[in-house]
Amino acid sequence: MDRGIDYGNLMHQAMRSLIREVLTRVGTDGLPGEHHFFITLTTQHPGVQMADWLRARYPDEITIVVQHWFENLEVDENGFAITLNFGNQPEPLYIPFDAISTFVDPSVEFGLKFETHSDEDDDEDDDDEEAPMIHTDTDPEPRKAGEVVSLDQFRK
Repeated sequence: MDRGIDYGNLMHQAMRSLIREVLTRVGTDGLPGEHHFFITLTTQHPGVQMADWLRARYPDEITIVVQHWFENLEVDENGFAITLNFGNQPEPLYIPFDAISTFVDPSVEFGLKFETHSDEDDDEDDDDEEAPMIHTDTDPEPRKAGEVVSLDQFRK
């Protein structure tokens, strides 16, 4: 049975591809300017590799910062490996892209957040696939005060 176009899954793939491309460039050229990343991930996601003590300290979720000190950033089709400093102790990590719940670059007020259908509405019988949500941290335009406009100028 044809379910139509799965826009949610297509957006999910596109957003993961964006993260992959950004990290690939950073792995090759380093972080440009003031760019840096806050990446939140599910530590129990299959494929996440981290030290046992780190997983014990962050049993469900961790936010890592890729900014001043990182090494060995290598990106593949499914995720990325990186060595980060935790309390003056270098720790290698492997993070599948599917484990990422948020990716934020606060230097340019850019962010991606991945939410599941069940987070949005527990009553629906949707699959447990993630439905991506795009969030940017830009401030909305301030609301203008209401104006009264005379329609007489538009009459003939």
